[in-house]
Amino acid sequence: MLSPMFALVMLTFLVMVVTFRSRMAAVSSEKLPLAYFRLMQGHDMPDMVAKSTRNFNNLFEVPVLFYVGALAYIALGLTAPTPILCAWLFVAARALHSLIHLTYNNVFHRLIIFGLGNISVLVMWITLMQASNG
Repeated sequence: MLSPMFALVMLTFLVMVVTFRSRMAAVSSEKLPLAYFRLMQGHDMPDMVAKSTRNFNNLFEVPVLFYVGALAYIALGLTAPTPILCAWLFVAARALHSLIHLTYNNVFHRLIIFGLGNISVLVMWITLMQASNG
């Protein structure tokens, strides 16, 4: 479980860099004043700033359930293949979601991938509950 967790941490840092770069580009090109970032209001955000900021925030929502579940597997010494597969599926789904979101941004494609990732976390938790009760 540690490897998928590390992979998601690396994805989070990658999206953080993309977000930082898009914000700095918007300030450098004078599409946004630096003061905008005090409260994140008062101006219309360029699309890439909005997309990267939202994507970065997404990496702190459902992934919290993933991290907690993965840590529970580690703490309980569980190594069943299904949850490990689900963990990697979640990481792959989050990476693909970020790629779609930050590039061509098709909402339907994002929705499918987002749902698949969320289902994989749900299956992780269901198998965790089954393993801990058995």
